[in-house]
Amino acid sequence: MEIRGARRKWLLAGIALGLLALLLAAVGWLWWQFQPVGRGSLRLVRITPGMNARQIGQKLQAQGIIRSARAFEWAVRLEGWGSRLKPGTYELRPSMSPMQIARLMAEGRVATSWVTIPEGYTVRQIAQLMQERGVADAGEFLRLATQEGDTFTASFPLPKNLEGYLFPNTYRLPRGTGARTAIQSMLSLLDREVYQRYRTEIETSGFTFHQILTIASMIEREAKVPEDRPLISAVIRNRLRRGMKLEIDATVLYALGKHKSRLFYRDLEVDSDYNTYRRKGLPPGPIANPGVACIEAALRPAQVDYLYYVARPDGSHIFTRTLQEHHVAIARARAERTRTTP
Repeated sequence: MEIRGARRKWLLAGIALGLLALLLAAVGWLWWQFQPVGRGSLRLVRITPGMNARQIGQKLQAQGIIRSARAFEWAVRLEGWGSRLKPGTYELRPSMSPMQIARLMAEGRVATSWVTIPEGYTVRQIAQLMQERGVADAGEFLRLATQEGDTFTASFPLPKNLEGYLFPNTYRLPRGTGARTAIQSMLSLLDREVYQRYRTEIETSGFTFHQILTIASMIEREAKVPEDRPLISAVIRNRLRRGMKLEIDATVLYALGKHKSRLFYRDLEVDSDYNTYRRKGLPPGPIANPGVACIEAALRPAQVDYLYYVARPDGSHIFTRTLQEHHVAIARARAERTRTTP
């Protein structure tokens, strides 16, 4: 009897130890699921509206950011964040725990990009930049900005094509913001920083806001040094006043839809309303998105009677009053280019 009793004790002790080992193993496994995967590069993860904790966890597990979708779901339930997970694009690393990721999404700390739009960029260039920064799809941006411009909001009339209206500046835009929100941000800044600020000058300039932006865009693409901006503005106005064609190379390049370092005579024949070598007056709209300096130049031309200008090798221009003087200036500019060309 004593032997049987001793065996029973050993058996119970063995079972207890086994259960304890299983319990410890389970706790260890559970603890392991809540640990970060380890080192790894930054990844952008987009959470779409309507995704629940399980779906998000499965996506994170599939991308190798967490060990277990179930652990993420438990973390969310444990903290009561089930209804607080916010859609958006998040910057995540495998070194983050499921709890850290859940907190990030509950607080809506989406990835943010600082996007700088340079002066003189076209809508097409801006669309590409937005896609590179993860802010918006380039195709969607281009479609909205060139075909549905009048569906946005501003205190001035908006055309369908917003070329010229996307204000160059540095914007803080969360990744995945989307084209419509990004475009509206640029329009709102143009409204506040340009239209409201210069409204009186615009209304007394003799031009509409659209025409001022058109002139400013040509100045933006033509002037390489700040001193030339009001002089080019004066040439544009003087030629318009006399009924002369503007004959601005930048408008031809815009019509061609590509950049070239040098225009040929055949380029000047391109059939487009933007070709100011063939059409009189202003082109139908801006050819780029101008900054404040060029908009000010469009509003405040220099008080000179120049009608012509030609580019020098250093980017500045020679301004002249007559065609004869212009031909002399062209010869001078060519001679300078010959001397500076290796």
